[in-house]
Amino acid sequence: MARFLLLLSQFIFLYLISSFAATPTVAGENHEFVKTIKKKQLGFKKEKLSHFRLYWHDIVTGPNPSAVMVVPPENTSLTAFGMVRMIDNPLTLGPEMSSKLVGKAQGFYAQAAQQQIGLLMAMNFAFIEGKYNGSTLTVLGRNSVFDTVREMPVIGGSGLFRFARGYVQAKTHTFNISSGDATVEYNIYVLHY
Repeated sequence: MARFLLLLSQFIFLYLISSFAATPTVAGENHEFVKTIKKKQLGFKKEKLSHFRLYWHDIVTGPNPSAVMVVPPENTSLTAFGMVRMIDNPLTLGPEMSSKLVGKAQGFYAQAAQQQIGLLMAMNFAFIEGKYNGSTLTVLGRNSVFDTVREMPVIGGSGLFRFARGYVQAKTHTFNISSGDATVEYNIYVLHY
């Protein structure tokens, strides 16, 4: 009986060793859902840095606003902490609304600071003009609206902006204190292929 148990334990030991040997190691794992590819396979050429200057129109009044409050603030703070607005804001070449429309800023901004006006901005700049038609840039960051110049990161994009990264600088061009409507100059610096 002792001999049988010894043989059985050796068999189990050899079986376990052989099964581990058949399993790839972590460093050399080969998964069906991932593989390394070269940039050229996706048609990427040399990375370039582009600068875009656009005007972002936040229209909160009138019969057809481009920014609509979807969550009102739950308190009476002067900063409207907790407020959320969905946006479909025009992007134009110049500061006037009559200027050429080149895209839309689509997403939301939320009042994320209790002691000052500090917005969380999450938006896609969806372009509709020229070779960038159908491409987007994604901006996600903090906007302290009373600072002269605010900087937020570009975290990605689509179309001609796949793998994009960079930053935007926002500077208020006009703000109507009675209506809340604003026009903001956006300078976008983006690395893309």
